Amino acid sequence: MIFREVSRARLCAGCCGLLALLLATGSLANEFDAQRDKMVDESLVAAGIKNPRVIESARTTPRHEFVALNQRGQAYYDMALPIGNGQTISPPFVVAYMTEQLDPQPTDKVLEIGTGSGYQAAILSPLVNQVYTIEIVKPLGQRAARTLKRLNYKNVHPLIADGYKGWPKHAPFDKIIVTCSPEKVPQPLVDQLREGGRIIVPVGERYQQMLYLFEKKDGQLEKIGSLPTLFVPMTGEAEKSRVVKPDPNKPSIANGGFEEVATEPVTAPAGSAASDEPERRASSWHYQRQLELVEAPEAPEGDQFAVFKNTEPGRPAQALQGMAVDGREVRQLDISVWVRGENVRPGSAEYDQATVAIVFYDDNRNEAGYRYLRPWLGTFDWRLVKEKVSVPVKAREAVVRVGLNGATGELAVDGLRIEAGK
Repeated sequence: MIFREVSRARLCAGCCGLLALLLATGSLANEFDAQRDKMVDESLVAAGIKNPRVIESARTTPRHEFVALNQRGQAYYDMALPIGNGQTISPPFVVAYMTEQLDPQPTDKVLEIGTGSGYQAAILSPLVNQVYTIEIVKPLGQRAARTLKRLNYKNVHPLIADGYKGWPKHAPFDKIIVTCSPEKVPQPLVDQLREGGRIIVPVGERYQQMLYLFEKKDGQLEKIGSLPTLFVPMTGEAEKSRVVKPDPNKPSIANGGFEEVATEPVTAPAGSAASDEPERRASSWHYQRQLELVEAPEAPEGDQFAVFKNTEPGRPAQALQGMAVDGREVRQLDISVWVRGENVRPGSAEYDQATVAIVFYDDNRNEAGYRYLRPWLGTFDWRLVKEKVSVPVKAREAVVRVGLNGATGELAVDGLRIEAGK
């Protein structure tokens, strides 16, 4: 599952009290319906999801049923949430995006590899004929199976097993979706995908992964497209067996100068026109919103920089990246970045600020602290900003967010560096 998207991570301090009030007044179901409609409109449709069947499934699938009771107040923000055992439920946009890229058909038999929530399987249920979902963490898989049964998802068939091995008994599958990250595509999944079928899977190093869309041709996977992303690994053992491992004592940011470019998957979602030119995206950064890569001679470093533009207060304009950092060894981070602003104004909420923000997580992927640089305001030419932020002792990893976030105006960013404090 992907890490939580941090722009909404701190907006629900009174959620438990609100839930209690809604339960007492009997209006909880209506409140969830309204929140879900708002999420679909603002976080899926506005962000580019076009397939009407996927949109309708997201609009009718009760995501709050697939999260813990104390997390339900945040169920309809576009963010990941902890579900226990070091795992998270993916943000709704990521689930919708991956589903859309598979181009699900009513006759499809789909294999889904997850870590325990059951939400991805529920989204797929009305879109395809049969869903075979393998949950790899036993207690989470048991809970997901109970939830799917209680909600009457009759065409979803859960199994608790090693996701790398697939489900040979029901192969071949028309589509395969992997919502947790192996270091490379497991061969059994390739073998169990029918000829001409599609698989979408995040693969790569621990914090530098790509979400790949493949099609099987002549027994081999042919890449259709890719997108930077950040998912947690498949299992604890999978993490231990990774060849390339990050050093939590040497935190760093990749592609902080925005010189390296990736492309969106080139396939068009069902019901939309294909684009001749794939969208240019910054490599190593995920959850990119309202970001443009600009090549210009005035770049403080290299040949190009990132520009974030936003006219609607509260609408995300940002890019995110994960990194390892051990708060027991690294007590502070040194941050430097070039920025330029034009009419930058804060948004409507406390965290709608133009800044570099960092959310730290402990070894169970619960939030361990939040830090950010002094927000930037107004109009100003290129300036080099250098600041230090403290690292919580409990921190084991972090997600860095840069951009306008929910502020308005235009912010140019280049040369972002983060390293252990000296």
